[in-house]
Amino acid sequence: MQRRHTRIDELCIGLDNGLRTLFARAHAARRSPAADLPEPALTEAERQTSAALMRVNHVGEVCAQALYQSQALWSRDGAHAAHFRAAAADEWDHLAWTADRVHRLQGHTSYLNPLWWGGAFAIGSLAGLAGDRWSLGFVIETERQVEAHLASHLDRLPAADLPSRAIVDVMKAEEAEHAATAARAGGETLPAPVQQAMRLAAKVMTSVAHYL
Repeated sequence: MQRRHTRIDELCIGLDNGLRTLFARAHAARRSPAADLPEPALTEAERQTSAALMRVNHVGEVCAQALYQSQALWSRDGAHAAHFRAAAADEWDHLAWTADRVHRLQGHTSYLNPLWWGGAFAIGSLAGLAGDRWSLGFVIETERQVEAHLASHLDRLPAADLPSRAIVDVMKAEEAEHAATAARAGGETLPAPVQQAMRLAAKVMTSVAHYL
C-alpha cells in the first residue's frame, strides 16, 4: 500500500525541486521549438539583446517552479494541487529551453537565481495559504502578466533570431492556457492593489535580471 505524502514530505519534494532548478541542468520532456532552426548570424548587439531577454525569461521559469511547487504544497484540494504540478511540468520544459538558448547565445543565467527562487516560493506559499480560489486567482494574474511580458519580448527580439522567437511564442501560448485553466477551476480575480504590487515586483525582477 502506497503511503500518502505528508506536508513535510511535500515540503522536502518542493525543496528538492528548488535545488534541481537552481543547480542542476534541466532536461525537457518535450523537444525545444528551436531544435530544428539554424543558428542565426547575429551582430554582437543583437546577440547581447537576445541573451539578456532570454535570461529574463529563464528567471521567470525559475520563479514559476517555486510558485507552483509552493502553491501545490499548501493546496487544500487534490485536483487543484494536480493542476499546479501539471503547470510546473510545462514550466520545467520552458526552464530547460530558455537555459539552453541563453548558453547558445553565449550569455549567462541570472546570478541572483537563488534570491528569485526563494522570494517566489515565499509568495507562492502566501497565495496557497490564502486558499485555493485565491491561489488560482494568483495563477491567472501571474500568467496574464507573463503573457504580456512575452509579447513585448517578441517585439524586442531581433527579427533574425528565429530560435529565441520560436521558444517565446510557444511559452506565450502555454502561459495563456495555464491562466485559462486556472480560471475554469474557479480562480478569483485579485484585488487591484495586489495586481499592481505584482506588476511592480515583476518590473524590479525583470529590470535587474536583464543585467544580472
